[in-house]
Amino acid sequence: MTAYHRPTTLLDALAIRAGADVAVLAGGTDIFPARIARAAWGDPTHRDVLDISALPGLRDIEETDDGWRIGCLVTWSALARRTLPPLFDGLKAASREVGGMQVQNRGTLVGNLVTASPAGDGIPNLLALDAAVEIASPRGTRLLPVAEFLTGYRATALAADELVLALHVPRLEGAQGAFRKLGARHYLVISIAMAAGVIATDDTGRITEARIALGACSAVAQRLPGLEAALLGVARAQATRVPQPHHLEAITPIDDIRATAAYRRDAALVLLQDLLEARA
Repeated sequence: MTAYHRPTTLLDALAIRAGADVAVLAGGTDIFPARIARAAWGDPTHRDVLDISALPGLRDIEETDDGWRIGCLVTWSALARRTLPPLFDGLKAASREVGGMQVQNRGTLVGNLVTASPAGDGIPNLLALDAAVEIASPRGTRLLPVAEFLTGYRATALAADELVLALHVPRLEGAQGAFRKLGARHYLVISIAMAAGVIATDDTGRITEARIALGACSAVAQRLPGLEAALLGVARAQATRVPQPHHLEAITPIDDIRATAAYRRDAALVLLQDLLEARA
């Protein structure tokens, strides 16, 4: 018989996590569909469940001296409703693209990250935000950059006895985020390609920092350091002219039911140009 755990303290949650092979549940928008899909293919088995939704202090977005801490139970809807600086505009745009309202009300940002799908809408935005992952285990806590947390297709650096507690986003003064997503339709769709960015400018309108990431174009979403370097010092109004095909050499798109690799590569370049278009 499957066990269902719903601890009310982090200490108890970590003990359960360390002592058994459990599926960690926060919003449930990935676990339950996966279970149904397995059953449809003749596999009714599933792991014991560790429901962390009763843990205290993890549903808040807190401003700190260094930036913001986003608890692991913060939902997409909660993010969308929160007043945040323009730095978060891309992540908030993604919050309105993740499934329908029911999914946005239940699904969490951290759950989207831990699932580590190449098409996870939040992931390229977290890369562009230079976010770090707060991880807890019986041994203590550690911080890991999102780029190091993601290790492969649906794979992370999370150990078998660890839980993700929060995301940490550092400040970047004068910065604005943006997000562009391409799918077969506008709503309720898995991405064909995504582009996310955070751009900071000086008083003259020239770019002082650029963080640009692509999703759904490789096994793992990734930043584009060559494009980021090329954008430095460019007038913001001219940024859309900077992206070129050679800036996409590191991506490895695939052919699948949604698009061909060639189409993804072409679409990614257009998304980047649109992402960088200066808007009032």
